[in-house]
Amino acid sequence: MARRTDRERGALRLDPRLIIGIVLIAGSTTGVWALVSGFDDSIEVYVARDTITAGSTVAVDDLVVESVRLGSSAERYLLAEEGVGDGLVATRTVQAGEFVPRSAVDEVDRTGLSVVVVPSRGPLPSGLSAGDRIDVWSAAAVERGSFEPPKVLISDAEIAGLVESEGMVQTDGVSVELLVPREKVAALLEALAAGDAIDLVAARSAVG
Repeated sequence: MARRTDRERGALRLDPRLIIGIVLIAGSTTGVWALVSGFDDSIEVYVARDTITAGSTVAVDDLVVESVRLGSSAERYLLAEEGVGDGLVATRTVQAGEFVPRSAVDEVDRTGLSVVVVPSRGPLPSGLSAGDRIDVWSAAAVERGSFEPPKVLISDAEIAGLVESEGMVQTDGVSVELLVPREKVAALLEALAAGDAIDLVAARSAVG
């Protein structure tokens, strides 16, 4: 029998079946990765960080980005890749954590609403916050400490924000930023200037 050379003794003998197995595993892994990547149709959309009320300017700082799968409905929402231009205005209230629909913003304010700060004589019902609805009740002052029967001055007004008391003087009431139809602003301001009694009552839609 011929003796094997040192080179032949040091050579690594690979089983062809082992090579075929390695190739098959690599191909399978690549295929699975490609399949998963093909199914991953996630996109990044804008989500309201906090409640954005109608008529408010919408800026990037008001939004967060989330990666979600929306399929064909993605075109209905603001996409992060498109960015947010200057001067976008909310046409309706977008609740905190809600995807921002394209229909909920516009380049100009078409809401017909104005923000008026209204003080309430007493504390508001617990749990009210921006986006909730309240009725503005007014009782006209007739004499010192005497008022006419109250009536609804503005119904179903939306809260834009709560104004915290500042300074050393504290009162039992609270001031509220209300979104008021422009045609009713004058009547509200007249009631405030006349010293009428103003009370803010949770609207039926806000109770629950």
